[in-house]
Amino acid sequence: MALRRILPVQSRRTTVDSSFFIVNIVLLLILFFLATGQIMNTPSSGVDLSETRDLPVDNLPKPLLILGPDGALSLDGEDIAPEMLAQALAGQVRLHVLVDRSAPAITLVDLLARPELALIEVKLVTIHKIPTPGGGS
Repeated sequence: MALRRILPVQSRRTTVDSSFFIVNIVLLLILFFLATGQIMNTPSSGVDLSETRDLPVDNLPKPLLILGPDGALSLDGEDIAPEMLAQALAGQVRLHVLVDRSAPAITLVDLLARPELALIEVKLVTIHKIPTPGGGS
């Protein structure tokens, strides 16, 4: 006598593990954002920095600290040693700073991080260059 099966034959379903695809997508997104972030953050070479020549210090606000390209300091037209800056700025609430265009930015950052400038309001001074008639800048 033949045996009858009462229960239907179960088919084996294979399940796809989707975590592998999710990991691939996440890695592709990370690589995409890394690549576009580097492209977007590259400095452009079309930036014109400010330019000052033979500046009469008398016309600028006081006290004025001029930071030279080599890191040399000048307060109101007089050269000053960095260690004397705290004494020279005693009692001041505001300081105007003019930075040479060829000075590295880290020089300004280091200057502003000095403890003697912690309680002083610092304002950066910029010079507006008026274009000359005839197309020159």
